[in-house]
Amino acid sequence: MKVAHLCLSCFYIDDYRYQENELVREHVESGHDVLVLASTETYRDNMTLGYIAPGRYMGTDGAIVHRLEYSGIGPFFLKKKLRVHSQVSALLNQFQPDVIMFHGLCGWELITAAHYKSLHPEVLLYVDSHEDANNSGVSRLANLLHRYYYRPIIQRALPWIDKVLCISLETMDFCRSKYGIPDEMMEFFPLGGFIADDTTYAKLRSKTREALGLGSHQTVFLQSGKLDVKKRLVDSLKAFSSTTSENFVFLIIGRLHASIEDEVGYLSSKDSRIRHLGWKTADELYEFLCAADVYVQPGSQSATMQMSLCARCPVMIADVPSHQPFVEGNGWKTSSVEDQIAAFDAVEKNPAILDEMSIRSFEIASKLLDYRRMAARLLS
Repeated sequence: MKVAHLCLSCFYIDDYRYQENELVREHVESGHDVLVLASTETYRDNMTLGYIAPGRYMGTDGAIVHRLEYSGIGPFFLKKKLRVHSQVSALLNQFQPDVIMFHGLCGWELITAAHYKSLHPEVLLYVDSHEDANNSGVSRLANLLHRYYYRPIIQRALPWIDKVLCISLETMDFCRSKYGIPDEMMEFFPLGGFIADDTTYAKLRSKTREALGLGSHQTVFLQSGKLDVKKRLVDSLKAFSSTTSENFVFLIIGRLHASIEDEVGYLSSKDSRIRHLGWKTADELYEFLCAADVYVQPGSQSATMQMSLCARCPVMIADVPSHQPFVEGNGWKTSSVEDQIAAFDAVEKNPAILDEMSIRSFEIASKLLDYRRMAARLLS
């Protein structure tokens, strides 16, 4: 089959393991002919969003990528919000896809994709949504765009969309209230990950723990991401430092924002069990997650949480609606430092509870988060 991934309402980043990358990679590995149409927005220096030159090249996920510049009149800051790209229609007509996966509801080219579907009704058109009340429409300009620009576009395209795939329950609420999308048009389609088989998992776990000098008796907690105030790493370290077990280790993976760097440094210097490993690639991070015993994420949401479940980690994560499907007998939902302290205490008193929780995380991941299954879903 011919599958077109349109990453024009979101960034597409080579060498990463975001949803867009994983679905493209799975479709390529399954033998399909895959095309990626992407904006010029990407990460620069693995840290901050920026823009690169338009062009065509073979992407790291195995598909041809067309980077398209923003079209239209007006200043750049507005054009990158309107998300108009003049070449999309011509490229779709040239490629003639059987399936279009449009990543992100909010952009003008959704109309182009819907128009192509109207001319080719046999084509499957799926649109995913990552928007929710926490990350969309929070500023005055963004709210105006969502109400008077994105919503009319979505409503115009809706008759031609087969399903709106929502990454969380909060996203479904947002799509319902902000864009007027009916429930029967939406489907839960969470961010996923790679799920290693038993042999691969055991090898990765053993290799990484050995490289870290960790014994089987040690319990490893891990927190990662672009670590700013919202990630609440400082709270995690304060709660962790309330424990006394010499068998506990807390790994920090990622770059520290300047706003927390001093406090994290101070807390780490007081507790030799805390190790900051710096930034790691997505593949390296997965190996560290396989080596970990508990993934910690008490603050803002991150796709690493789903990756941690795929690596069989019990979780200690924020008590928010979007996490509801992912914590069921495999960890703790926390709202405060006190909640985290209670979770750390529970592990300190009985580390063996993590064995059953790990099995449960694997079961949840296998059911909800396997990108191989999710990629196949888009073809039917």
